[in-house]
Amino acid sequence: MPARSIGTATISFGLVSIPTKLYTTNESSGDIHFNMLHDADGARLKQQYICTKCNEVVDRDHTVKGYEHAKGQYVVLSADELKALDAVATQTIALEEFVPASAVDPLYVEKSYYLGPDKGGERAYKLIHDAMLETGLVGIASYSARGKQYIVALRPYQSGLIIHQLRYAQEVKPWAEVPIPDLPEIKPAEIGLAKQIIQQIAHETFSPERYKDEVSERMMDLINKKVEGQEITLAPEAPAGKVIDLMEALKASLGMSKTAEVERKPALAAESGAAAESEAAPKKKAAAKKK
Repeated sequence: MPARSIGTATISFGLVSIPTKLYTTNESSGDIHFNMLHDADGARLKQQYICTKCNEVVDRDHTVKGYEHAKGQYVVLSADELKALDAVATQTIALEEFVPASAVDPLYVEKSYYLGPDKGGERAYKLIHDAMLETGLVGIASYSARGKQYIVALRPYQSGLIIHQLRYAQEVKPWAEVPIPDLPEIKPAEIGLAKQIIQQIAHETFSPERYKDEVSERMMDLINKKVEGQEITLAPEAPAGKVIDLMEALKASLGMSKTAEVERKPALAAESGAAAESEAAPKKKAAAKKK
């Protein structure tokens, strides 16, 4: 089933304008949502606003938005004032610079959207896709929508384009705020064993389909069983892991990796053996003729 567009946007590239359509990248059906219920009768609950001063329930019509500029002191902004501050939704992805793809750290990516070509923009759409692909660069742009201004990264993806909504610098907590103690020196032998473990389970590409959300699957299975009226037995908690010697843990891990590798290799060994025999057969025949 073809994806449904959630909006339009125009990529501004020099004097070139490329009309596009936006599509979400996520499958919303994968999320499991719960409603808050009253335990006495199972009825759904609704949220209310309660005034902290008079302790009365306040209707939404009697609420205003305020900014706390000092402890317990607020400056109130009217709906018209807030609307006047909104960014004008130009729906234009105005490319301001191009940077290497590796320069955009994944830490800054907040969400992503697919971009498909809109009517009349197919040629220019393909042009910027191919140009970025050959240069290895991605575009950085400003984008205004829904009253807000965003910074986005535009890059080629598969046969088309994708934009990543990025966080502003002030929205990212500095690494310096993370408390890191003085770290101990690592022995060369430990690094060597760690590298062997890494190399044994390394792959050339990332295959996301190999990974499943086991928690969601178990939760959905539990929900279905309860809907059917089945009795549920919860599995016991797994025992907590013990702290053991790092070198011994690395050696044990390497042994586990080797076992898994050996289990995967017999088929390959058999194939290589058969190939070797097929290559050796013509040589044996040639030797027999010479005799």
